[in-house]
Amino acid sequence: MDDQDIRTAIAEDHGLDIGAPKTTAAGVTAVAVALRHAVSHMGVRRSARTLLKLNQPDGFDCPGCAWPEPHHTNRAEFCENGAKAVAEEATTARVGPAFFSAHTVSYLQQQTDHWLGRQGRLTHPMVLRPGASNYEPIGWDGAFTLIAEELSALPTPDAAAFYTSGRTSNEAAFAYQLMVRRFGTNNLPDCSNMCHESSGVALTDTIGVGKGTVTLDDIHAADLLFVVGQNPGTNHPRMLSALEAAKRNGARIIAVNPMPEAGLLAFRNPQTAKGMAKGVALADRHLSIRVNGDLALFQALGHLLIAAEDRAPGTVLDHAFISEHCDGFTEMADHLRAVDWNDVLEATGLTRSEIEAVAADTMASKRVIVCWAMGLTQHRNSVATIREVVNFLLLRGNIGRTGAGVCPVRGHSNVQGDRTMGIYEKPTEAFLSALDAALGITAPRRHGDDVVETIKGMRDGRVRVLLALGGNFASATPDTAATFAALRNCALTVQVSTKLNRSHVITGRTALILPCLGRTEADRTGGREQVVTVEDSMSVVHVSRGNLGPASDQLLSEVDIVCRLAIALRPDDHIPWRSMSDDYDVIRAQIEQVVPGFDRFNVRVRRPGGFTLPSGPRDNRSFPTVTGKARFSVNRLDVLRLPHDCLLLQTVRSHDQYNTTIYGLDDRYRGVHGGRRVLFAHREDIARLGLADADIVDLVGVADDGVTRRAPRFRIVDYPISLGTCAAYFPETNVLVPLDSVAEESGTPTSKSIVIRLERSASGLQGE
Repeated sequence: MDDQDIRTAIAEDHGLDIGAPKTTAAGVTAVAVALRHAVSHMGVRRSARTLLKLNQPDGFDCPGCAWPEPHHTNRAEFCENGAKAVAEEATTARVGPAFFSAHTVSYLQQQTDHWLGRQGRLTHPMVLRPGASNYEPIGWDGAFTLIAEELSALPTPDAAAFYTSGRTSNEAAFAYQLMVRRFGTNNLPDCSNMCHESSGVALTDTIGVGKGTVTLDDIHAADLLFVVGQNPGTNHPRMLSALEAAKRNGARIIAVNPMPEAGLLAFRNPQTAKGMAKGVALADRHLSIRVNGDLALFQALGHLLIAAEDRAPGTVLDHAFISEHCDGFTEMADHLRAVDWNDVLEATGLTRSEIEAVAADTMASKRVIVCWAMGLTQHRNSVATIREVVNFLLLRGNIGRTGAGVCPVRGHSNVQGDRTMGIYEKPTEAFLSALDAALGITAPRRHGDDVVETIKGMRDGRVRVLLALGGNFASATPDTAATFAALRNCALTVQVSTKLNRSHVITGRTALILPCLGRTEADRTGGREQVVTVEDSMSVVHVSRGNLGPASDQLLSEVDIVCRLAIALRPDDHIPWRSMSDDYDVIRAQIEQVVPGFDRFNVRVRRPGGFTLPSGPRDNRSFPTVTGKARFSVNRLDVLRLPHDCLLLQTVRSHDQYNTTIYGLDDRYRGVHGGRRVLFAHREDIARLGLADADIVDLVGVADDGVTRRAPRFRIVDYPISLGTCAAYFPETNVLVPLDSVAEESGTPTSKSIVIRLERSASGLQGE
């Protein structure tokens, strides 16, 4: 953002008010907020029509997260933020040709992400010509011809990149990767690169499958649940109901998070009168861990388990499981026996007694699950951290047992399904060989670019065209100044979207907006009712069927857009693109031939609840790793020591936010109302730095590359967060994440480990 953009964002915060954080989540307030938001965007009848179909077997999948559906005992199977997500998509507001005629791109660039999103649904394909100040309408055929001509003129297929959002259905994702590989590249960066890539790399290495190993029933059956680096009350609210069920069945829950989160303190279940009135305390322990202290924590827990086994052989570890199903135990155990407790305590900010109490909980529990989200995946050592989580679980046989396992909780509703469908810049030879055999093509083998590599490619002129199937690339990515410059260096940027966002106004020399159907809308492509499918965080594949009329008669489905573009690229192609678009069953039949676990896809997915994909680690304790066994690993612990005048910043969502979509300016659970430019910090750190609660400061990045990155004018909020750390919302703080600062092995931007110092702002704000 330039100075004018920042002034606009700060002006939006003019009503900023800070109160006490909440200690309970959901309840009557959540119901009231959800309904108020829905009615304000959709009206009463439209709200009822959509919300009562949300997450139902005959309805559509919530676009707000990937938490699995229960057994549908409730007619209102949605949460507050799910209702907000649906209201954003099903809004009655519209952004059509008249809007773009009245608003220059320069004007739109100066508006906030919140303002852009509130304008409504996109209704017509639009083009921004070189040198033009405004978007203008373009026909669909003209848009496809323009894209095909630009792509065909490139010196190599690798000069184009094809981004994907996790909202994309299985059918659209499969068709998209097929089109891209038919074009000749594996440049398929996606939102996984920025969220759970570290999970996939670590899990593939250690258990052979880059996904979780638990089902919803396992959550209910666990004795002990860790919720690590995750805020389910905001990001996956329906998870709270599952945790409540686990508590009823006797489970203990340990929250590991630098900040206390209201949903894990107490949950008032809006589905029952008793839950609304009384609620239940979920977390039995809250470990206020320092940012990026999780590797040290799980090494210390492993150390304590091994020490207890050494004192009383045969009483703590599952030696039969380790002997039959694992390798690398001896080296790992020797490494953990030598853990330095001084390093552990410095890295975690916890006391030894706190960690020993958790180890005692573990030894008293037969079935243990570790759940995590971005708090573990966006650090330089994230892959090592997640490998250490696996070590911890393997020691007592807690993978492949009912009520036990790994549970990476995905954000986007089909981000896991997209990867299953082949949206991956580093595809396996097995996938490519199956694709070649089924579709009669020769897919490229050279690995493509992930998100960060794509930005560098655009910056350097190596990537000339970016086509994004959903998402908000400009706001979701790191190092905002570098990303904006990279996008502007493209010859063509194309966004397939439902709503206006930052990526429509930070463009290449030519830009296209292609409006598509949303998850809530009925799809009549090919003159018949079409359904799509998604895969949730627990590998359940099920149908999603919209029920609203399209926001415009100009909208196409994502599948139709992909197939029509493929035809424009290769009019005489032998692949049946037209048949695929007219009948999505054709695509599902292709998926069945290519992707393991999808046999009889069209039949099985139409059964109530769909079907669960097979998993060797979960189903029969088979581990398709390079050794054929689950792998213990040795992971180096490096304690991050900051200069005295610095803090370690983690980026977080507000409660009025889904990824880069800003629903409103409140973060009710953290006590923030009417603004977003806030910095949560511990009062001792605030005083140590010579500052005070409510001071206005600039956040200045401290990086090794010599580039000064600054996020100006944030209000300090005294908050119960771990010492030495702080937190602020993204995308406002993405500017501070260096493009070259990524997780080892996975390439994920280190958005949870940003070293910053605070400088008093040159001018005041909010009544100073």
